[in-house]
Amino acid sequence: MIEHIAVIGSGVMGRGIACTAAISGFTVTLADSKNSALESAKREIEAIFFKGIQRKKISEAEKSSALERLFFQASIENAVRNADLIIEAVTENLEIKKRVFEEMEKFAKDDCIFATNTSTMSPTEIAAFTKRPDKVIAMHFFNPVHKMPLVEIVKGLETSDETSEAIRRTAEGMGKETVVVNEFPGFVTSRISALVGNEAFLMLQEGIGTAEEIDKAIKLGLNYPMGPFELGDLVGLDTRLNNLNYLHSRLGEKFRPAPLLIQYVKAGRLGRKSGKGVFEYGSDGTKIER
Repeated sequence: MIEHIAVIGSGVMGRGIACTAAISGFTVTLADSKNSALESAKREIEAIFFKGIQRKKISEAEKSSALERLFFQASIENAVRNADLIIEAVTENLEIKKRVFEEMEKFAKDDCIFATNTSTMSPTEIAAFTKRPDKVIAMHFFNPVHKMPLVEIVKGLETSDETSEAIRRTAEGMGKETVVVNEFPGFVTSRISALVGNEAFLMLQEGIGTAEEIDKAIKLGLNYPMGPFELGDLVGLDTRLNNLNYLHSRLGEKFRPAPLLIQYVKAGRLGRKSGKGVFEYGSDGTKIER
């Protein structure tokens, strides 16, 4: 039974997963090698809880209880030692993930399940960094984690049915809907999202419309909750480019990144986190209307 979850990486996704797991009743340790990142994560999680109270989604008592179950740790060794499940949420770079999983393997319990929050990469390939491939799986959350209802569960070649079922129950314990799919680059959601986002950049590059017009057309015409540029700025244009590069290498030309997207990333226009992506943002992350 999964009761204690360690989350490795306190970026946007890691802190969102930790927040959601804690409010759902799990004991959670959020780990990051940078204390400044942990402090930032703690402030944001408290802000999410505060907004939840304002909107009557959670009570003050639920917030206090969740914070009592949530711990912050700069050492992977200390973070994972007692965990039943470890969710890796570091950047989409295979070498970085390799180092993290090898470190997890050193210190985790023998029966601990390893999950990666990757949106595109192979859980089979990641499992090869461990001695427990049957206990490795992809657990793809969506941003913002506390609002988005789906977890896409992706089985690797050697993932056991027991592991898949344990992860399905855990995700549902966080209040999420689940789909369980077999591994293929990009899974289901990222393949579609990457294509839509890249096509939007190609249309912007071709002068078909402004970014605002393209986003509005997609939202109102196709009933998307968020336009592709708004979503790209939220997840990070560098993350979107990394995903496209990976899918292009695995699935071919239809995933070749748009030149304009590459230019934006080279210019440091990464989205909300840098203050400017397709759109510009204030210090509080609010979009500045043109």
